[in-house]
Amino acid sequence: MPLLSPAEFGELWDTFQHTAFKFEARDRYDVPSEHESLRRFLAGEPDPERATRPWLAKMKAATGEGKRVERVRVVTEPHTDYVRFLLAGTPLNLESGEDIRYLPRARAADLDLPAHDFTIFDSARLVLLHFDDQDRPLPHELVTDPETVLLHCQWRDAAWHYAMPCEQYTGR
Repeated sequence: MPLLSPAEFGELWDTFQHTAFKFEARDRYDVPSEHESLRRFLAGEPDPERATRPWLAKMKAATGEGKRVERVRVVTEPHTDYVRFLLAGTPLNLESGEDIRYLPRARAADLDLPAHDFTIFDSARLVLLHFDDQDRPLPHELVTDPETVLLHCQWRDAAWHYAMPCEQYTGR
């Protein structure tokens, strides 16, 4: 399976035609571009730069063209500091047009959902997201095998069906 550079993975986000879906199964990600925002969040400091992240502009442009961007985050309860950080920033993602839902880890296990992250573009291209033991991204893997893509589409559909919109999840 071909491995994708960060730029190639980013290009998939720029070129999908109709739908992008991301399944996040980890309770922590060590992404250098988030280090300062996470530090500020944990310190209780304001973070005005968080609202100007390039990702938000990219999502606003995509959803403004009528494309759908959906994400399910599987979360352990009680939440890790990182998940609390994600929850605090989710309103910015929602404002940009993303639809983000949350699924408690115990429910995901009951549904036999996978423990790995993946992204599906247009129900045809699957990217398996890989991370090292320190939660840092590794090269991701592009998969076009129809059986593997279909299985992940089935997991996507089940996760989406049972996950709660952010407002519902945080308000329970």
